Amino acid sequence: MIRRTLSDSTFLRVYALLLLALVLTFGLALLGYLVVDQVRQENYRERLASGPMQVLAQLAAEQPAAERDEWLASMSSTLGVPMTLRPMNGVALSYFERSRLDEGRPLIERHDSAWSALRRLPDTGWLLEVRVGALKEMQLRGATEALRTWLSGVSEDESAARLARLKRAFKIPLGVAPEPPSGVDPIQQARLEGGEVVVRLEPGLGVLYVHARLGSDRWLTIGPIPSFEPMPVSLALALLGIVLLVLAGTIYLVVRGVEGRVERLERAATRIAGGHLDTRVKVESSDFLGRLGMAFNGMAAQVQSLLRTQQEMIRAVSHELRTPVARIRFAVQMVEDMTDEPVVRRQLQDIDGDIEELDQLVDEILTYARLGSDSAQGIQLATETTDCRAMARRVVETLAPLHPHLTLEVLDGEDVDVEADPRYLQRALSNLVANACRHAEARVWVRVMRDPRAVRLDVEDDGAGVPEADRLLIFKPFARLDDSRTRRSGGYGLGLSIVQKIMIWHGGSVVVERSTELGGARFSLLLSTAGVAQHERRQGKARPSHGGEA
Repeated sequence: MIRRTLSDSTFLRVYALLLLALVLTFGLALLGYLVVDQVRQENYRERLASGPMQVLAQLAAEQPAAERDEWLASMSSTLGVPMTLRPMNGVALSYFERSRLDEGRPLIERHDSAWSALRRLPDTGWLLEVRVGALKEMQLRGATEALRTWLSGVSEDESAARLARLKRAFKIPLGVAPEPPSGVDPIQQARLEGGEVVVRLEPGLGVLYVHARLGSDRWLTIGPIPSFEPMPVSLALALLGIVLLVLAGTIYLVVRGVEGRVERLERAATRIAGGHLDTRVKVESSDFLGRLGMAFNGMAAQVQSLLRTQQEMIRAVSHELRTPVARIRFAVQMVEDMTDEPVVRRQLQDIDGDIEELDQLVDEILTYARLGSDSAQGIQLATETTDCRAMARRVVETLAPLHPHLTLEVLDGEDVDVEADPRYLQRALSNLVANACRHAEARVWVRVMRDPRAVRLDVEDDGAGVPEADRLLIFKPFARLDDSRTRRSGGYGLGLSIVQKIMIWHGGSVVVERSTELGGARFSLLLSTAGVAQHERRQGKARPSHGGEA
């Protein structure tokens, strides 16, 4: 049994990466929620502390230096929170925090179970620190008392100026009216008349109002003071959307990496299937896909080696056959010159015909081996503009005298030009026409036409046709249908294989169908107008002898 660790299993790696993405996304969501919540809390506390801290700082600055400690103790008792004065140079502050204090804005700091507000005393180097655990009614009353004290005891103009500054500093509504506030009950109204500070909760809204009397004819109202609410739905949805986008992007990167490696393997397999046996897969790791790539490369190398060995053997055998064939031909000619017996000369003529067939077979084998080569010794296409209709007429004129019992004709149509190697393309068409002549009863047609995306050369006959089950088999080397293994039909089983190889080198294809007009077979050469150029760019004008990577 093969044991696979986490680094060896692609499934486990992908699973682990996705699980890590989920954990990181959850952590990011939690961190984002905490950060946003903290920012909201600090903003809420700043809104509450900005106005009262200005008043307390102003009051502390107005106190004589000798009496500040006593005043701080008194105000701490009134507010129910500790208040201290600290020298600004003795507090570790960043550049932005110092700038904030110099601008007259409060600085909020978090502690374990409380928070503190710092504000610089006007025109001094001291900081007033107020540490708050939780907002209570006592603190609201004390802050309002301090505010009332600061606004009272001065002239009306000075009081109005101070009130204007407070309105700019307060982050919550602040107002002074000549009429008693509405919405208070009779008990609260009586307490207001007696000079007390009243804290009123607005039913159903969750907000607070603080009311106090200023002198005999003015009434101070602070509020509404909102309570700290949970994160709004819109903000939570936005945060969730960002988290989902991050998660989707992470999963996409993980899956895209695996898909990219599989695509490279697929492209390599496609190139090898198209005859590029020097293609190899780039191996990037030792996991499952890496091992698959190494196995694929080994398979491709083995197939390439076997085919090269086979082709070299075929070429060697074919070349070796030429010598004894030539000696036999020479011996037959000598015997033929030495005798005048009609029977002997007829037998010698038959032997000479067999030798000619054997010679043609050797030529076919060598041609097929050269077309099937995947090395630099293979063929190189010498492409040029080729008139397909003129080429078809030349093929018909050459083969027609050899088959006087058949009617061979090129059907009328427009002239069609294509970029191809005229020698090899004519060889492919000639093979198809010769094959049709062997199986036709009376007629063979050659049709040249241009489809929207390809040039098409059709060869049709009125013979028995090719059974649908055998239409792929006939393109294999030395494969012939059972009813064609006769002396009359001839052939070596290599003609159609050579046609297919030629079309592959041209970036085209050959297909066989049933002729709808003549009733026999219809072989079609399909050649894209851009196929040859694309094929040459892929081959680099010559097949590479070294391995390529996909």
